[in-house]
Amino acid sequence: MKVYIVRHGQVPHNALRKYCTVDEDLNELGITQAEELREKMKDIKFDIIISSPYIRAKHTANIINVNNIKIIYDDRIKERSCGDLSGKPLEVTDREEYWNYNTSIQYGTSENIKDFFNRVYSFLDELKQKDYNAVLIVAHSGVSKGFSAYFEGINDGKFLSRGLKNCEIKEYEL
Repeated sequence: MKVYIVRHGQVPHNALRKYCTVDEDLNELGITQAEELREKMKDIKFDIIISSPYIRAKHTANIINVNNIKIIYDDRIKERSCGDLSGKPLEVTDREEYWNYNTSIQYGTSENIKDFFNRVYSFLDELKQKDYNAVLIVAHSGVSKGFSAYFEGINDGKFLSRGLKNCEIKEYEL
């Protein structure tokens, strides 16, 4: 089964480089990014689209869904919760350490990276049992890091640079 993961288009907190737990919609640039991605993907045939239930992912999924494929939503592919870091600039943490699988540092009430990756792994393990040829996943940068860990391994444990940019797509074989 081919699995394509897309990160949603830009939202205000991305542009401001802040942590955010607010369920934000795409900004103008995010809509444009999704429209451009739709053009790049228009010839790829999907059996189903599975999206994070957050507005930004839903909106992106709807924009890129040129063939009006069924979209289902799964809580396991929500972004990693930043907890009480919400509203704070990204620089309040050591970003390398925040996305280090092997760290012992816990930033406030943010979701533990191992727990987060296990949530994503649970989604992928269940997806393996389905009889699809091609699936489109619309989610978040953190979720794409979890996909990277699942398909490419933990390696050195550093995931900061292993996430997708807004409206970037990556293909895996499951």
